Amino acid sequence: MRRNTFVNFSLFFFIILFTGCDSGPQIAPLGQGAVVLAFGDSLTHGTGAAEEQSYPEVLANLLGRPVINVGIPGEISAAGLKRLPGILDEYNPTLVILCHGGNDFLRRLDKDQTISNLKAMIEMIRVRGIDVILVGVPKLGFGLTVPPFYATIAEEQKIPFEGEILADLLGDNSMKSDAIHPNATGYRLMAEAIYEVINKAQRK
Repeated sequence: MRRNTFVNFSLFFFIILFTGCDSGPQIAPLGQGAVVLAFGDSLTHGTGAAEEQSYPEVLANLLGRPVINVGIPGEISAAGLKRLPGILDEYNPTLVILCHGGNDFLRRLDKDQTISNLKAMIEMIRVRGIDVILVGVPKLGFGLTVPPFYATIAEEQKIPFEGEILADLLGDNSMKSDAIHPNATGYRLMAEAIYEVINKAQRK
């Protein structure tokens, strides 16, 4: 009886230890030659703040390496999907930070098509052996929440996900330059949140 109790306790301890070590989806460590690419729309471009205050510029300072900003204001996800292959060919990044979909919401485009476009972008990135981090974009309306499909995509694709920062920033007038863009302080906090995701996800 005591032996069974000991075995059961040992098994329970092992399960707790094993699950406690699971830090979620991971990415390769960013070495000295790593190329980080920020892909998206105006939220990536940095609309509402000076160029050096955009989240990619702040993130570059935090990482201690350049972050290439290829955000295009006003771009919808379908256009992003068409643009992405050329960008990947040009820069051959180690890591892509994908923040897209907001303009689809503003134009009331089909949700399923947005989901399909985001999945296609992620698959296009990963098939090349490139890591990707997904950033959830909130939909304007009551509550200003990030649509659940972002988290679902990240879970299905087993990629790191930041799903809170933009909803927090755009729900706080002191962090915004206008209704849909952060200000310099907001972009700094966005960069810090993404930096935390990168640090947590890097394989040790």
